[in-house]
Amino acid sequence: MFTKEDILQIEQRGIQLNDLKNQVQNFKIGFPPLSIVKPALSGDGLLILDVADQNKYAEIYKTEVENGVKPQKMIPASGAASRMFKQLFTFLEKKGKAIVDEDYFQQPENEFENIFLKHLTEFACYADLKAAMEKEGLQIETADPFTIVDYLLNEKGLNYGKLPKALLQFHKYEDFSRTSAEEHLVEGARFCKDNKNNVFLHFTVSPEHMNLFKKLMEEKQPFYEEKFGVKYTITYSVQNPATDMLAVDLENQPFRTPDGKLLFRPGGHGALLENLNKLEGDLIFIKNIDNIVPDRLRYPSVIFKEVMGGILLEKQGKIFKWLHCLDKNEELIAERELNEIASFIERELSIILPPGLMERPKSEVITFLKNKLNRPIRVCGMVVNTGEPGGGPFWVENEDGSISLQIIEDAQIDRSLETHAKAVKAATHFNPADIVAGIRDYKGEKFNLLQYRDPKTGIITEKSAFGKTLKAQELPGLWNGSMSDWISIFIEIPIETFNPVKTINDLLRPEHCAIEANTRH
Repeated sequence: MFTKEDILQIEQRGIQLNDLKNQVQNFKIGFPPLSIVKPALSGDGLLILDVADQNKYAEIYKTEVENGVKPQKMIPASGAASRMFKQLFTFLEKKGKAIVDEDYFQQPENEFENIFLKHLTEFACYADLKAAMEKEGLQIETADPFTIVDYLLNEKGLNYGKLPKALLQFHKYEDFSRTSAEEHLVEGARFCKDNKNNVFLHFTVSPEHMNLFKKLMEEKQPFYEEKFGVKYTITYSVQNPATDMLAVDLENQPFRTPDGKLLFRPGGHGALLENLNKLEGDLIFIKNIDNIVPDRLRYPSVIFKEVMGGILLEKQGKIFKWLHCLDKNEELIAERELNEIASFIERELSIILPPGLMERPKSEVITFLKNKLNRPIRVCGMVVNTGEPGGGPFWVENEDGSISLQIIEDAQIDRSLETHAKAVKAATHFNPADIVAGIRDYKGEKFNLLQYRDPKTGIITEKSAFGKTLKAQELPGLWNGSMSDWISIFIEIPIETFNPVKTINDLLRPEHCAIEANTRH
């Protein structure tokens, strides 16, 4: 299957040949369906907190940080923004093929570019775009639509079509604008600082954008440090080439480029598990680069970060107490204590233990309970499902007979299975990838997170390259398969904390307007 040249190419990427053979096998047999039991609902796997509880957990978080807990924020920011401008790229391709007049913009299928151009002055990038065009002697007010879009997307202007979302101007204030990366600096200063006002932020970036990231931070970091009275420590990492996945053809044979080389594709956001595994914080807040709001809407996001952090630290403290109990000699552990631990696991960690577990020999029970407790822990925010794409919270049966909470992506659901179809129909929430992770054990040592993923999960899709159809495979997703053996706690967070930007026009939504609508004009 692999030639000597192939093996050299594989070794240069740092990929193990056995891993590659396993990838091919996954293409052939597919990934087994998960054993979904039911959706996680309010009061049944999903915490709904009143204001008193929200305040309680926020205070726990702030107290623990004051006592020395070190928070860190991880922002996946390596993706290019090209998909944000898909419709505008299509519009640009029409140049030379058709004359665009006023009638064009009245046609329903052209509504996207109509909205973009009609509201052009409202975008945060407008001033930069205007200046870029004026350098070439062009007036944005009188330029034709093709020229405006050309200068927005391509290198002659802002080059937004090739930049990552982190470096795009997202929010327009009265007399300045902020990129999404800057908004994460602001948000980090609001809740993710230690007891010495240090803010630890980590961006995952693509190699080609690293210098641009560092340049932006060098320019902006001193300003925000002075503004908020903090000191930022900003680190970066790139996706390891060894996490790239082999592509195959429709016959499950390695897909080759026109020059005969193997084609590798990024392994999806599950590849970022290695990046997360290298972070040093006591708890890590994870939030995508495009899910950020301007100052006037910041409060709900900040308070619920503190709430989620407080829940994690409270549960973690109880877990550590019981693990120290289980470290005692077997004869010193009372049956009452084992029953209390089992009750805690089911009641507070949403893990249903296997039937008959407590009737097993004492040593087996201790080992089982200890294994269930001594794992990484995450608290995941869930929002009411309003039709946005994304994974959802479900109860899933595990191989050891226990039932626990998992985030399930749509591609992992087999709707031909009655249990899956019923669970999906009854589901009420979905995962906005808003997570806080506890990555240290009860002895203060870091977990090796790679040991807690499920290699039997993944996603296979059809793509195309060089005019041919291929099959692509993604690693177990960071939120689902890569964290499948974590302790998971799900909490409902307000829908206003979830504001992703999938297209450029999403920045016109009220949630991304830094100035109140009635004061903008």
